[in-house]
Amino acid sequence: MSATTPTVYVSESFTDDERTVLDRFFTNLDSPVFGIRNLPEVVKGALFARYSRSPKSVRRLFLDEFYNQPDTGVASLASALESGDPIVDRQRAEDLYQRVFTEYGDDSVAQLGGAHLACEQASNILTKVLEWGRLASYLEQSTRYIFYDQKLGDRYRYIVPPEVAGSSHSATYTATMDWLFDTYAELVGRLVPYYETLYPKQDSDSGFVWRSTIRAKACDDLRGLLPAATSSNVGIFASGQAYEMMLLRMFAHPLAEARDYAGMMLTELRKMMPAFMRRVDVPERGGAWTRYLEDVAGRMKLEASRYTAGPEARSEVVLVDWDHDAERKVAAAALYPYTDLPDDSLLEASRTMSEDDIDRLFAAYVGDRGNRRHKPGRGMERVGYRFDILADYGIFRDLQRHRLLTLDWQRLGPLHGYVLPESIVDIGAEAVWREAMDRTADLHGALASDIGEDAAQYVVPFAYKIRFFFQLNAREAFHLLELRTAPGGHPDYRRVCQEMHRLIRDQAGHHRIADAMSYVDHNDYDLARLEGERRAAAKRAAAGLSEPE
Repeated sequence: MSATTPTVYVSESFTDDERTVLDRFFTNLDSPVFGIRNLPEVVKGALFARYSRSPKSVRRLFLDEFYNQPDTGVASLASALESGDPIVDRQRAEDLYQRVFTEYGDDSVAQLGGAHLACEQASNILTKVLEWGRLASYLEQSTRYIFYDQKLGDRYRYIVPPEVAGSSHSATYTATMDWLFDTYAELVGRLVPYYETLYPKQDSDSGFVWRSTIRAKACDDLRGLLPAATSSNVGIFASGQAYEMMLLRMFAHPLAEARDYAGMMLTELRKMMPAFMRRVDVPERGGAWTRYLEDVAGRMKLEASRYTAGPEARSEVVLVDWDHDAERKVAAAALYPYTDLPDDSLLEASRTMSEDDIDRLFAAYVGDRGNRRHKPGRGMERVGYRFDILADYGIFRDLQRHRLLTLDWQRLGPLHGYVLPESIVDIGAEAVWREAMDRTADLHGALASDIGEDAAQYVVPFAYKIRFFFQLNAREAFHLLELRTAPGGHPDYRRVCQEMHRLIRDQAGHHRIADAMSYVDHNDYDLARLEGERRAAAKRAAAGLSEPE
């Protein structure tokens, strides 16, 4: 490659006083690329909103329109900075947001500021409501790494939803939940020694690595006893727009927990980003939207009541829709950015290509993938698949995290049966496991008749199956199937994703697409987490860190 002349960028000029101010809030003062720091979210967002309608740079806008210049000279300015007071005109930013919203109707400015929110003691029904939105980041407490045998305060880690607390079933509900967690705690003491005996520690592994692997294995099996009422913690980072939509959905939700939690979230978000949250409960704005969502849900429940369902023999994973001409469409889409031809002309050309031509084009487009993160481009998004999946709630919780694809799910209940891990049979706990499933199914029936099927979901353990669908393009399938069949994954969702891959290859007949997913792993592993724990230990050793206690 020949040498190139670097691009010359214009450097802005600032006075010494201005540079003193800007140093506090911008990562550099000379490059055209820089970060903004130490400012409230509303100010950052307002800066960018004003940015789109001004010829000035962000740094100059900040000085001219968002920073109050003291009248007492440099000494007073330095003193203010040293005291930690940024002297930023927050009210000006708030006013700008209001003006943009009302005068320009530019909702996109609500994407320009974000906030971190900790959502704790949320049920495993509510966590799925929180994590519905695509354009946000979530980190949820995992059931793979902690045992649920300890109480939080004076109760195990489960919630009593308002619908149940105010019903005649409250005492039965609490007794059943306590019995489930007591059973979980008792089985922990039996299942851990079972796995320690089955997989004895190797001399090459530290005690921490071995214990962590055994713990994960026991947690994987025992999580089936945990009810959907089990509380969890979720960390969220999202834009103001994403939070606004999240809250509107939650205020329209049929469960009181979701509506009450939305109120708490709105209170805290208004402390951090009030301008973004201004419309959420305005009757003619957020209120109207919430009523619309409630109305649609009510209409659809009425329509759905015309269709009844019963248990049926069904494969765990069913490929219900795919494109029979997929690989030629991918070939045309792959060529598109490299030619000057229109899309339909390339599609017509792909239909006249020989099989060898398609093979050669796929080989070029997929390239030599060094790891699963090396993925083909957006040409793979030209085609898609729709899967209907019937799997236990634990699997659903893991796979639901892939929100960029399209998914939806049905209510959780005992209709479709439950799973029984082999280890539970081996330790002689099959009877108590089945008792747990039967007791919760009976309670679910009583609650559904009295307070409704939505609130009855709380008592259903993770071992029960739920129906959900995935609709995804081939490029997303690369990400999902290669990640979720990695050796360290839960064996149950590995099985689901392995079957999805097989159906793409064998039922849809998309051999080239399936073969390009070269990091889908169809092997079985006894200790799924062992290699991952070993790698983590090796990294700690290389960094000179000691093993955790």
